[in-house]
Amino acid sequence: MRIGALDLGSNSFHLLVVEARPDGSFTPLVREKEMLRLGDVVAASGRLTEEAVDRAVEVVGRFRAIAETNQVDELVAYGTAALREAENGPEAADRIEAETGVAVQVVNGIREAQLVFEAVRASVLMEPAPVVCADLGGGSLELALGDRYGLQYATSLHLGVARLTVELVRSDPPTHKDRARLRRRIEQELESVVPDLAARHPRQLVGSSGTMCALVRAAAALRDGSVPASVNQLSVSRSELESLFELVFSLGAEDRARLPGVDNRRAELLPAGAVVAESLLDLLGLDTLTASEWALREGMVLRVLRKHDRADLSGDPRAIRRASVLSLCRRSSWREPHARAVARMALELFEGTAPLHHGDEVDRELLELAALLHDVGEHVSRDGHARHSAYLIEHGGLRGFSPDEVRILACLARYHTRGRPRESFAPFEALGETDRSRVLRLLALLRIADGLDVSHAEVVGPITVELADDRAVIRAPARGEAELESWMFHRKRGLFEEVLGVPATLELSRAHHDEFEPEAFVPAAGHG
Repeated sequence: MRIGALDLGSNSFHLLVVEARPDGSFTPLVREKEMLRLGDVVAASGRLTEEAVDRAVEVVGRFRAIAETNQVDELVAYGTAALREAENGPEAADRIEAETGVAVQVVNGIREAQLVFEAVRASVLMEPAPVVCADLGGGSLELALGDRYGLQYATSLHLGVARLTVELVRSDPPTHKDRARLRRRIEQELESVVPDLAARHPRQLVGSSGTMCALVRAAAALRDGSVPASVNQLSVSRSELESLFELVFSLGAEDRARLPGVDNRRAELLPAGAVVAESLLDLLGLDTLTASEWALREGMVLRVLRKHDRADLSGDPRAIRRASVLSLCRRSSWREPHARAVARMALELFEGTAPLHHGDEVDRELLELAALLHDVGEHVSRDGHARHSAYLIEHGGLRGFSPDEVRILACLARYHTRGRPRESFAPFEALGETDRSRVLRLLALLRIADGLDVSHAEVVGPITVELADDRAVIRAPARGEAELESWMFHRKRGLFEEVLGVPATLELSRAHHDEFEPEAFVPAAGHG
């Protein structure tokens, strides 16, 4: 099923076309964006000019043609603050439908906040919870608070960056008076909602839409010296943001556009966005801002999927990570039995060697998911498949993972066959020392697990590990002699012995038939 979502925002119009699958996951096929700045027009006069409506009609017509070229089964279009607040907004929506055939639903701010929350919940790991989602558009700021179980609070405020810029910023670069006016207006608007949010003790602030993502991207670029390829679930601290904000207010729009990670079309709006982010962090008493690349249009897609009983966002907060990994596996025509066998053995090794590696639940989860993903590169080519696997993981749009976690998964896939991670491999070079050590520990286990299913015949059964006399004895039943698996173990054990600090031996015994029932190969509940 193909779905097209038209987000007719106050700053820009967006088209998202996705291919949806029966499990409720989807793959973006087309993304189009056109900056119209309708919010500026409405903020200045309260109405949409004829020229602005002409432009809106032209863009919607073009987006519809693109959607039809991509054979969408369902096309939905939502209008937000500019259309709902313009005096002639209803007439503009009617004209768009009459001239393009696209029916526009003008949604209220609460509905917009609900849809954004569902998108963020499906894209960013909501731990710790509850989480405040702040979707900062051109005409309004939508705030939603909730956790993995659902939405608890939602509201919409007249704090869009285009509106604030037009009404309150009078100089370029903005003066101290401009900044003070922005802060005063924003705090006045937030006064009515912050007590309700604070009473629920929020633990995270997640920002979505263009301006919030631009702030996180630019702050991360100043911190790390390079522009991140993705900002989804990327967090920056209050102090890192403050450094960026001082630059934003010291530069004119032309110079702000040269800041790493800043789109020149968004440079004019950054000062207002900076003060909104700063005010939210201060008033909520939070120290980090995390970005979500999913917002209203992804929420629209999820709503259509839910209508067709394809989207389930309930339950384990980490379910979005597993669903995203399995979606990439299936898109890559993975060898599922082999991947699951390797994941099962990797987890058994993890449990059996816990006193040596001292790993936590995040380590356990990353190891399992890396095992499921390690061979997806065979979809590109069997030759060099580890390199292809790493590329697909980096660029596969995995949801619910921080950028460093994606890098860890890419490193595990890249080196699961042989070699040591090197700084010439960009994902490894970008990791800190703690995460580099994590990669080595997990890689030592993954490499042995993969070797024990080298034939892809699942000949090795459930693994136990005995730690005694300063060595690790790995025992398992096996079909037949399992000579290839035994040989591969001896080839692959070097990193295990180096990282965990003990020699390792393998003892395979002749398996009884019932040791190879299918359930013996399924990881423990919640991890399979």
